[in-house]
Amino acid sequence: MAVPAISEAPSGRLADALGRPLHDLRISVTDRCNFRCVYCMPKEVFDKDYAYLPHGELLSFEEITRVARIFIAHGVEKLRLTGGEPLLRKNLERLVGMLRTLDTPSGRPLDITLTTNGSLLARKAHVLKDAGLDRVTVSLDALDDAVFRRMNDVDFAVADVLHGLDAAHTAGLGPIKVNMVVKRGTNEDQVLPMARHFKGSPFILRFIEYMDVGASNGWNMEEVIPSAELVRRISAELPLAPVDANYSGETAARWRYLDGGGEVGFISSVTQAFCHDCSRLRLSTEGKLYTCLFATRGHDLRALLRAGRTDEELSGAVAQLWRGRTDRYSETRTADTSGLAGGARKVEMSYIGG
Repeated sequence: MAVPAISEAPSGRLADALGRPLHDLRISVTDRCNFRCVYCMPKEVFDKDYAYLPHGELLSFEEITRVARIFIAHGVEKLRLTGGEPLLRKNLERLVGMLRTLDTPSGRPLDITLTTNGSLLARKAHVLKDAGLDRVTVSLDALDDAVFRRMNDVDFAVADVLHGLDAAHTAGLGPIKVNMVVKRGTNEDQVLPMARHFKGSPFILRFIEYMDVGASNGWNMEEVIPSAELVRRISAELPLAPVDANYSGETAARWRYLDGGGEVGFISSVTQAFCHDCSRLRLSTEGKLYTCLFATRGHDLRALLRAGRTDEELSGAVAQLWRGRTDRYSETRTADTSGLAGGARKVEMSYIGG
């Protein structure tokens, strides 16, 4: 990353080359995960010999907090902790507590959330809430135990994830969202059981189109079930009506059950791209910034951090990077997404989070 020659004070609002404001920072705290989901970290790639990052290459909690403070000065109001599986990062609640001390220039509360597979949530929910975490999003791709075990590929039971959800609700984390990646021929028969189960519950279920992130999941467009098809399937049994977005740039299209049974969401980055108002920047666990989930390269912020650069210099580098951002991959993708121009390879989702 380059540090601009002329410094400037952050204004609290930073727009990219397409006029999109910076609002969300997604922070990967580990590249490790205890699941081997077929669409993210398949065993054939992430086996026992896979080389994960050594601890010294990860950003420390102090470095993450310093970076977050700089981004907040530029208008970020939402921090999402991701992985890998973020709850594998030791003492993660200490980082949450450090981030909770940060204030936004506008005075609005900072939104701190976390995405998890739920495997460790039952034991961590209360301590995370006490540290200052606002809410969680839990990945759950099937309600049928056999299907779920096949998908996580480590024989982890659905009941344990549901227990984690209940613990998070009891702890006061919320609203709690449940994300289901739908892959044709793998778990599509779980769409209606999931809708029935979470309808009328404290949890908001969201269906995600199977995405072409990275190169390790063998993505094929034929395995994508468009959200429009899922809406039709669900609405045939449980009638739905669309709901307005909560805010500009919200990834999920919102629908509500006509009988008052709550809402459900659909994330359609394959068939209904939402690049036009994407406000997200991603920070990898080793301190690289990615301006798109489908990026082919990162920008090394850690090098500046550990070279002793000042906050002013880091702020200028971040502003320069975002202002030059033109990413809109999902709007320009073709059926062949095995690589990009020049044979470039997309970054893996397990490395920078979803």
